[in-house]
Amino acid sequence: MIALTNVTGVDGTGRELKDSIILIKEGKFVSVDADSVPEGYEVIDAADKYFTPGLIDVHTHLGVHEEGLGKEGQDFNETSSATTPGVRAIDGINPKDRGFEDARRAGVTTVQVMPGSANVIGGEMCVLKTVGDIVDEMVIRNPSGLKAATGENPKRFHGEKGRMPTTRMGVAGLLRKKFIEAENYKKKLSSGETGRDAELEPIVKVLDKEIPLRVHAHRADDIVTVLRLKREFGFDVTIEHCTEGHQIAPFIAKHDVRVSVGPTMTPRSKVELSDKGWNTLLALAEADVPFSITTDHPVIAIEHLMTSVILAVKYGLTEAQAMKAITSDAAKHLGVDDRVGTVEAGKDADFVLWNGTPFDLRNQVEYTYINGVRVFGE
Repeated sequence: MIALTNVTGVDGTGRELKDSIILIKEGKFVSVDADSVPEGYEVIDAADKYFTPGLIDVHTHLGVHEEGLGKEGQDFNETSSATTPGVRAIDGINPKDRGFEDARRAGVTTVQVMPGSANVIGGEMCVLKTVGDIVDEMVIRNPSGLKAATGENPKRFHGEKGRMPTTRMGVAGLLRKKFIEAENYKKKLSSGETGRDAELEPIVKVLDKEIPLRVHAHRADDIVTVLRLKREFGFDVTIEHCTEGHQIAPFIAKHDVRVSVGPTMTPRSKVELSDKGWNTLLALAEADVPFSITTDHPVIAIEHLMTSVILAVKYGLTEAQAMKAITSDAAKHLGVDDRVGTVEAGKDADFVLWNGTPFDLRNQVEYTYINGVRVFGE
C-alpha cells in the first residue's frame, strides 16, 4: 500500500492536482483526494516532483520490429499475401526488445502493438503494459483491433510483385471482397454449413463490433475511402496517421471516429507525407475529432512520445489537449479507458513522477510505476 503525498500535476482528465494525497492498494488507485494517510501505508513524498498518469502510445510496433537486429527482428509484416487477417501481433512480440525499457524510461506504460502496413489487411493487434517477461501477462486487451492499410505501402509491396493491389481501387476492392466473404462466412457458420476459418474469423469480429478496423491512411482521399467502407459495412474504425486530416476535418467529424496522428516528427519521405504538419492536430481539435498522438515506434523512437507532445504545444495545442492525447483520449482510442489513462479510484496505478513539468524538454522522468510497482528509477 502506497500513499503519495504533496502531489502536484495532472490526472489525465484535464484536471490539475495540487498538494493532493493519492492512495494505492493492490496495484489500483484507491483515492485521488484523500484527507490523510491511513495507517499502514508506505509514504512517498512527491514534493518537488510533477505527477502524470502513465503515458500511452496507441500505435507502435514494439517487440515485433525489434531495434538493433535488422531483418532478424522484423516480424511485423507477413508479406506472403496482400491480406493476412489470420496473423496476430501477439505471436511475434519479443518482450525483451530494448524498446520496452526505453518506454518505461520515458514514462510510457501502455502501448498498442500492431502489424505493419505492407498488407491491405495485416492482422490482429493487442494492447499491453510495457513491463514483463511473458507477453500474455503484459496484455490488457487482445485483440484490440484488426490492422488494415491504404495507399502507397500495400501498392508498393504487392504491386511490385505483380499481384493485386496495384492501385488504390485495388486496395479498396480487396478490403470490400474480404468483408463480403466474411459476411457470407458468418451466415454459413450460424447455420452450421461450415466450420471455423482462421482468415475470416478476425473480420467477423470487426463486423460484430467486437473490435474496430484500424486503418493506416495518410492521404485525404484514402481517409474518405475508409469512411465510405465504414458506412457500407457498419463497422467501427479508427484512422491511423491521418496525415491530411486537416484538409477534411469537418467531414471526418461526421463519422464518429477516433484518429491517431503521427509520427509527425519524421521528414516528408514519401508522397503521402507531402502535406504533413502539426496543423493537423489543430484542425482536428477545432472540428471536435478526438485524436491521439503517436510515435509509430520505431519510426520515431518511443522515448520521443513526450517530445512530440511538446512540439504539438509549440505549434498551438493547449497543454491539456496534448496531455489527454497520450492519456485519457489515447485510452479511449484503444478501448481500455476502464483500466488506464486517468487517475481515478479503481483504475490501474500507472503513473510517472518527473523532476519538473514534462512540457519542458529539459526535464526528465525520475520514476515510472506500473500497477503500483516502480519499474524505472532508483
